[in-house]
Amino acid sequence: MLQVDSVSFAYDRRASARLVLDRVSFEVGQGTIVGLLGPNGSGKTTLLRLIAGTLSPLTGRVTIGGRDVAKLARRDLARQLAVVPQETHTTFDFTVFDIVLMGRYPHLGAFELEDARDVAIARDALASVGAAHLAGRQFATLSGGEKQRVVIAGALAQASTALLLDEPTAALDLRYQIEIAALLTRLNHERGTTMVVSTHDLNLAAALCSEAVLLRDGQVAAAGAMTSVLTPANVRAVYDVDADIAFHARAGRMMVVPIGRA
Repeated sequence: MLQVDSVSFAYDRRASARLVLDRVSFEVGQGTIVGLLGPNGSGKTTLLRLIAGTLSPLTGRVTIGGRDVAKLARRDLARQLAVVPQETHTTFDFTVFDIVLMGRYPHLGAFELEDARDVAIARDALASVGAAHLAGRQFATLSGGEKQRVVIAGALAQASTALLLDEPTAALDLRYQIEIAALLTRLNHERGTTMVVSTHDLNLAAALCSEAVLLRDGQVAAAGAMTSVLTPANVRAVYDVDADIAFHARAGRMMVVPIGRA
């Protein structure tokens, strides 16, 4: 469904510039959740922006459904990819429902207003994330976890086939981290939503993602099933940290316990 094919990128386009990403390749199958993992400066956020089409590769290409993202009109791309940023700030004092209804804009023609169907889709999206009771609240008054739910609802209302999430649990307390991870898992199971999740949290990735792409210095250090990518040897090679990684029976997933600097 989504393919990153030998993508390289540099913010400085001179030939001597350092590459932020160097010949990165991987695929995201329909209905899977793939984690983008790696230390600071490894290129995760840049790669997410290339997938979203807000940056263009120096070489290589990103395709969705076989179509080059760089050649798609923004409205067409928005119907296939929705982005959930790490933080969302609004210039005006929108209500929660207004924020979610904005997700319908890619489906409207010039000067066209939302109709009853758009309103119904927005209300369904809010209900799907357990935030229907917040519809009339001002977005700015919400907690961090509530805001993240609303932004995810807006992405669902956009009716895209894939979600791109940048640090979806950053700056959230433990309860909201667990709730957002459970929400994303449920949406994937119930709706078959494809997700690419950039995160520093290896335990979140282990709980949420079935596959992972591990980056270091702009290159793919490992890619594939989470169980084969998230290993003590790979964590040591990429993060310079020794860690114990084992299946936690009560949690029902792998757990990563950092031990110290390698």
